[in-house]
Amino acid sequence: MPTLSEMLHATRVLPVLTVHSEAEAVAVVDALAAGGLTAVEITLRTPAALGAIAAVKKARPDFIVAAGTVRTVADMRAVAAAGVDFAVSPGFTPTLSACARELQLPLLPGVSTPSEIIAGSECGHTCFKLFPAEAVGGMALLKALISPFAGIEFCPTGGIGLHNFLEYLALPNVVCIGGSWMVDSNLIQQGKWERLEKLARECVLELNKR
Repeated sequence: MPTLSEMLHATRVLPVLTVHSEAEAVAVVDALAAGGLTAVEITLRTPAALGAIAAVKKARPDFIVAAGTVRTVADMRAVAAAGVDFAVSPGFTPTLSACARELQLPLLPGVSTPSEIIAGSECGHTCFKLFPAEAVGGMALLKALISPFAGIEFCPTGGIGLHNFLEYLALPNVVCIGGSWMVDSNLIQQGKWERLEKLARECVLELNKR
């Protein structure tokens, strides 16, 4: 099984998706895959999330599926049972970390300060979600973290879009970025799957220019 770092390196762009049905989730992921993306984070923000995760993993077993907004031990156990490849939390606690370790489920914990990074590192984590990225300092903060946190990798999420995601990915301590511009909720509500596929393809084309 690949490590969290290996999955993030392979992903590079992680769409952050909120869905309202299993069918909707599968349709969105079909569009992302057709556009060339290989992973998705499905957030636990709707009652449909757990069923959507299981449905996507069944329909596309090779697609990397993360569960986002994991905030409690109960959340962690539920997403592990749904078959996710890794969990994503907006924050970090030793309790969440210990639960993920017990379940042998890779966890990408959220941080926004050096103290949180140190606390996470003490629990064995080397990959973190910087959240909310733009609000807490964005690229300036990430650049400042390079020297004191050598070997630590980040997946910044929050305020990142087509206009700046390549700048983030150019930083040596950024392994992946999270964003939602390619899974626009209005397009999903309207069932405009071809438009979502186009947005995904634009991401891949920009990545390939690097």
